[in-house]
Amino acid sequence: MSTLRAQLRSNTVALISLVVALSSLGYNTWRNERTEHNRNIRAATFELLNRLADLERVVFLAQYDRDAGGGNPRTGWTYVLAIRDLSRLVPAPVPAEAERLRGVWGENWAGLGQDDEHSVERIDDAIGALREATLATLTSLH
Repeated sequence: MSTLRAQLRSNTVALISLVVALSSLGYNTWRNERTEHNRNIRAATFELLNRLADLERVVFLAQYDRDAGGGNPRTGWTYVLAIRDLSRLVPAPVPAEAERLRGVWGENWAGLGQDDEHSVERIDDAIGALREATLATLTSLH
């Protein structure tokens, strides 16, 4: 027993240094993982915001400009599906809002370009809700 105590006394600095080094390594690894997680979410949210703007452009071109090329609902579907896929990389409530947008788009895309504003209002409200959820997620990152 006395040799163990003697070894602990003579190697106290080395043992403390080892504990500090292991603690620092653990914290640094955790911090790097957290930073990478936030970076991935940040990239996904920026891409979501870009796709939302593109989708809104399609909606406005279809509804207000009656542009069959730029306001093509099939192009809108590609944006809606890409938005839904990207939303899965982001924490709640973004995926639920993206799924809601997909449902609203599916029910209302055929009404775009008509004199009735209800379809475009519903789609625009769903886009706005998803945009707000995405921005809230983005601002909550630490």
